[in-house]
Amino acid sequence: MARGRTWTGWLDSRHSFSFGGYHDPDHMGFRALRVINEDRVIPGAGFPLHGHREMEILSYVLEGGLRHKDSLGSGSVIPPGEVQRMSAGTGITHSEYNAATDAPVHFLQIWIVPNRTGTPPGYAQNPLGLDAARGTLVRAAGPEGAGAVVTIHQDALLYAAKLDAGAAVSHEPRPGRGTWLQIARGIVALNGTEMREGDGAAIEDEARLTIEAATPAEVLLFDLA
Repeated sequence: MARGRTWTGWLDSRHSFSFGGYHDPDHMGFRALRVINEDRVIPGAGFPLHGHREMEILSYVLEGGLRHKDSLGSGSVIPPGEVQRMSAGTGITHSEYNAATDAPVHFLQIWIVPNRTGTPPGYAQNPLGLDAARGTLVRAAGPEGAGAVVTIHQDALLYAAKLDAGAAVSHEPRPGRGTWLQIARGIVALNGTEMREGDGAAIEDEARLTIEAATPAEVLLFDLA
């Protein structure tokens, strides 16, 4: 299935699920995973101040830097190799801009529906250490107590991995859970099926998932209740 697209001149966004002006009733999300947008923003441009409620929002930068400001007073530039989590909770406003004046920023914007409402808004940003942990699945986001780099209000785990060509990682979801695999870079085989940059796959009722890189690759794996 081809992804949806929004192109405004300053933003080129590809949508794995229905978002904004792109609507596909067969692709409204997967379990608690509601949005995966692959965004490219030209130098100096970005999303002006706007609001969110009752959503866990993750930003994962692939190239460049994303400048963040919000109504909690948080302000930072998110570089590749770090993950940002913004819990919108009862309400938050924020802006996101390309931090550079001479190069685009390329990032993934991810929304996960929380398992409870009415929580205070919150913000976190931490390094992932993917290069040091190359060839393994790093637990980037998860519920309190899951040992993830950032916490979210949902029984969902986000893993990230960088793989050299020929390297492989495996994941064994518990019975009853679903998995979404998103290819951020490169070419991989998921249980023998080729996937390329931008591809995503919903997986159910598989006891073991093996991801083998045909080229240098970067992948995100969601383990969802």
